[in-house]
Amino acid sequence: MNSMLMIVDDEPNVDAVIRRVAEPAGFDVVVCSSAPDAMAALSRRPAEMAFVDLRMPDTSGIGLLRQMRTTFPACEVVLMSGAATIGMAVEAVKLGARDFLVKPLEFPRIMALVQDVRDEAAKRQRLLAVESGLARELGFHGMLGRSAATQETFGLIRRLAPHVRTVLITGETGTGKELVAQALHAEGPRRSRRLVTVNCAAVAPSLFESELFGQARGAFTEATEPKEGLFEAAHQGTLFLDEVGELPLALQPKLLRVLDDGVIRRVGAIETRHVDVCVFAATSRDLQAEVAAGRFRSDLLFRLNVVEIELTPLRDRPEDIPYLTAAFVADCSRRLQKGVLGVTPAAERVLGARAWDGNVRELRNAIERACMLVDGPYITEREVTSSTRRPPAGTRLAPAAAAERVATERQHLVETLASSAGNKQAAARVLGISRRALYRRLERYGLHTAASVI
Repeated sequence: MNSMLMIVDDEPNVDAVIRRVAEPAGFDVVVCSSAPDAMAALSRRPAEMAFVDLRMPDTSGIGLLRQMRTTFPACEVVLMSGAATIGMAVEAVKLGARDFLVKPLEFPRIMALVQDVRDEAAKRQRLLAVESGLARELGFHGMLGRSAATQETFGLIRRLAPHVRTVLITGETGTGKELVAQALHAEGPRRSRRLVTVNCAAVAPSLFESELFGQARGAFTEATEPKEGLFEAAHQGTLFLDEVGELPLALQPKLLRVLDDGVIRRVGAIETRHVDVCVFAATSRDLQAEVAAGRFRSDLLFRLNVVEIELTPLRDRPEDIPYLTAAFVADCSRRLQKGVLGVTPAAERVLGARAWDGNVRELRNAIERACMLVDGPYITEREVTSSTRRPPAGTRLAPAAAAERVATERQHLVETLASSAGNKQAAARVLGISRRALYRRLERYGLHTAASVI
């Protein structure tokens, strides 16, 4: 069955112009002369697109637009008027209209609008297959994407996994570095052995050595029993060192020794032990800059960086966003038991225009919050905007609105830092962004010193 396109207008020439474009594009055209007729027709069969006259005898086109956005948010609405003003057009777009056309209608403009909506609908239909064929086609060990950068990363993992023993995975926070490590392990010859993960940013510096290398009985007051370290736990398997840039400088030579000769010594022990471990490390820091600052050893960087896999930030592969969004919506809908089917076209445009400082993690968090907020079957731009807090990249705001947005975001940063007791790493984690991105925002809003925040 073809999709439906609705015309809410009583002028025959308007009907004729739109039909000339819509029917060849594969739409069934339905004409209504009033708002009640339009809502009744939509309740019987949803429309993909509606052209609505601004002036009607029973209600205004703006009023019908409001009703449709509430009841049928997936329908794209185009308002039309023979006596339009800039104020009308701005109000219509703010309320969620796809466009505002001035009569007499221009045939090329109608054709472009209909074709755009038709193409977007076809893409959404393809996205419905995310959990079935599309997931098998575009998915890879929990990662998903059809962009050239993403598919190139998948291919690189497949080629490297059978051979590498040491890999450095780099990229901004939220790009999926841990998933890459898991994929390397799953595709490699040690897939039947353990993959042991440690987040170096989450381990207290005083405990690092015993965590990695273990401890002998009596090594220190609390060491009442010998303890196996993570290297021993990962013997003949893989150890993943997440955020390796946080590794204390004093411990780095010992890690280098293990990478070179496979020898460890438990804290407080005399004898050494041999381990056979693949080591994958990940960082969102610029380790070359850390070396220059004296916080990371150059020889350890060279040893870790035998092979580097650099992950592309989400803003540089926007074609992945619709597929990731569809997958996250399906997952959240299932977990929350909310029956959410997808996002509206307007919401999809908002998501596609964002810069996503926190990358895939931030997108996933935004979709989860939107799923919690939405009451109907489709996430609209309202829930997306509420979840993402900031307007799309490139949006131009009036001075008053811009000032209000700046004040709101500054206050949100202050509250987040306060709730995190001034811990910037914890605050960045709550916000779903990297520490580098957090520092940029603090500098932008004059919050770069702890004293100015708490």
